[in-house]
Amino acid sequence: MMLDIPKQSSPSNLKMMFKPLLLSFGIVAQALAYSVRREDQHAWIAPGPNDLRGPCPGLNTLANHGYLPRDGRGLNVSIILEAGFNGYHMQPEILMLAAKASLLTSDDPVSFTLDDIKLHGHIEHDASVSRADFALGDNARFNETIFTTLANSNPGVDFYNTTSAGQVQQMRLADSQATNPNLTNTDKEFFIRSAESAFYLSVMGDPLTGVAPKEFVQIFFREERLPIAEGWKRSETPLNGSTVGPLIREIAQHSNWTPTEGQCHWLRLGPNDPIVDF
Repeated sequence: MMLDIPKQSSPSNLKMMFKPLLLSFGIVAQALAYSVRREDQHAWIAPGPNDLRGPCPGLNTLANHGYLPRDGRGLNVSIILEAGFNGYHMQPEILMLAAKASLLTSDDPVSFTLDDIKLHGHIEHDASVSRADFALGDNARFNETIFTTLANSNPGVDFYNTTSAGQVQQMRLADSQATNPNLTNTDKEFFIRSAESAFYLSVMGDPLTGVAPKEFVQIFFREERLPIAEGWKRSETPLNGSTVGPLIREIAQHSNWTPTEGQCHWLRLGPNDPIVDF
């Protein structure tokens, strides 16, 4: 492109002619700089030796990407809701109950850590798809042996769906029933397990169909990383009760769940408080 500059243009006239062009370049440069800063801010960084993590791969991943405090400390309901929206496009209604329940896992009246939520009986539960039962081992750290049930599910295709998620839940519960004499298996645990399965399908895949690429889901659990380099993108569809609810129902149907006879759901009102039955 040629600029038609009058031969007798003065320096002041030239400055006026180029000012809009320079202003445009400045705006573009600022936008690019902001984009780079944002990407750096939310780049995946493995947790350090003093950083806290817990039993929830979704929250751990948000911390590893800086949507939550990277040290896993000083969490509250507002921080969780904002991180869930920014990282996963989750509406507050989806995370509100779990975030409020997490406050009960800490001695601090207004905040908690990612490590606190491993307290058995709140959002932590037996028959997890990636953690050991509380009575059998480490209920906070990822367990590859346990995750194999999910990893190997839905053979012959490259995706997971609500059918495979329900079948995985059924197999994991059967394993816990066979090995854990202290298994807690009430309607509360069943709902949390089904909701978590709907979450990983929604966050890593299509929240409307519940179909998620195996590669994305496996990276999410094993590395607690958003598989951006592999092609994952934050869902353009907001995750809310209208999208997650149908997936939970489908997963529950395919899990063929039955409660343990004589058990009722329970929790603790604080980390050192006795169990309260409901």
